[in-house]
Amino acid sequence: MSARAEQMARAAWGAIGGDDPAVAALRFVGDGGLPSTLAVSDLAAAAIGVAALSIGELAQTARGTMPPVTVDRRLASFWFSKSIRPTGWRMPGVWDAFAGDYRTSDGWIRLHTNAPHHRAAAERVVGRAAEKAETARAVARWRAGDLESAIVHEGGCAAEMRSRDAWTHHPQGAAVGAEPLVRLAATERAAERGWSPQADRPLAGLRVLDLTRVLAGPVASRFLAGFGASVLRVDPPDWNEPAIVPEVTLGKRCARLDLRDHGGRAIFEKLLAQADLLLCGYRSDALDGLGYDDAARRALAPGLIDVRLDAYGWSGPWARRRGFDSLVQMSSGIAEAGMRWKAANEPVPLPVQALDHATGYLIAAAAIRGVTLRLTRGQGTQARLSLARTAKWLTDEGEGLSSPPLAPESEGDVSPAIEMTAWGEARRLIPPVAIDGIAMRWDSPAAELGSSKPAWD
Repeated sequence: MSARAEQMARAAWGAIGGDDPAVAALRFVGDGGLPSTLAVSDLAAAAIGVAALSIGELAQTARGTMPPVTVDRRLASFWFSKSIRPTGWRMPGVWDAFAGDYRTSDGWIRLHTNAPHHRAAAERVVGRAAEKAETARAVARWRAGDLESAIVHEGGCAAEMRSRDAWTHHPQGAAVGAEPLVRLAATERAAERGWSPQADRPLAGLRVLDLTRVLAGPVASRFLAGFGASVLRVDPPDWNEPAIVPEVTLGKRCARLDLRDHGGRAIFEKLLAQADLLLCGYRSDALDGLGYDDAARRALAPGLIDVRLDAYGWSGPWARRRGFDSLVQMSSGIAEAGMRWKAANEPVPLPVQALDHATGYLIAAAAIRGVTLRLTRGQGTQARLSLARTAKWLTDEGEGLSSPPLAPESEGDVSPAIEMTAWGEARRLIPPVAIDGIAMRWDSPAAELGSSKPAWD
């Protein structure tokens, strides 16, 4: 099992410009795998391993040697689901009542209706229904491609189920196929900050401005917070994602700003000017439309480490399309491959939202590599990643090797420490990675969105 994970880690490490010999510091332990036709547990181990390897490389600048890095494949697989274990309370449900897969006249389509405005967009096309069965009857009258286009045109989110071959020959699939797993480029010289990494807490003192939401970006900033970064998540006044906030706000401060308001813009610009890293998961043209394109961001923060996430890639006809993990699985052939593997009569997605989680750890890895490059070369960095390109990384590996199931979670997999979240007591899975001399830990519990002021510590 570790050979596949190592192969995938080596490819991802090379994608962010890492030196190949450094991969020798990375070791995988643990057996078993998540049930899937694809190598999901190896993907989990590799993505987390590359993020951890980037921490080790940064620590090497302070310690002089590369610390050994160990990733537990089993724990990595668990972290790709949920890390939090509530005590005496429950996490809200993940999906809106009308979200899901629907049979069309010629195939299948997935509607993503978790956000109220996305549900409203779908309803403008298929009609408002009192129950899901009524929506199913309306959808069944459509061709999948026509309905996908109509909902997207209304500002909604939907994805026709395609085979991998169909996706490869689709204009957007071809565009994604031509993109690197991570596009990393140096920018202008950074202002001298006098910062250097602590040997045991490598990201302490770095400021991360987090403009991300469900789910990859928040996974990335949670990882950064685990090694000492000061993460300030900023959301619009009306945004919420209750089903995942307790899972992903660990170690962060969460504020709200209206970037269409003069006062909110002034605060944002001050925050950005003082930030070391910017993570942005908004649709690719969203910041541009607000007046914060690449040039404007770099003018406000010369030498910024600027990492952006797209759903369907940053080139091609769908570069600005809204998307989520479950939709990209439908578009890219993953759900269709799962259906064939299971001999099922409906789409079969991955057992976890693996594209989100894997891309999140790749975002963290690219961001940390940017920190190392700024420290050693004095330059800023721009990086771009996408869920669709991560999907290609996974599917290019082919079918997963047959493996026994993962051993069930045990008491020893959960930290004894009590996390006093905003919702009540909870415990967390122990970290899936161990770096010699560097503890992965968080300085504050999960917090509600908007619970902090929009200011750095």
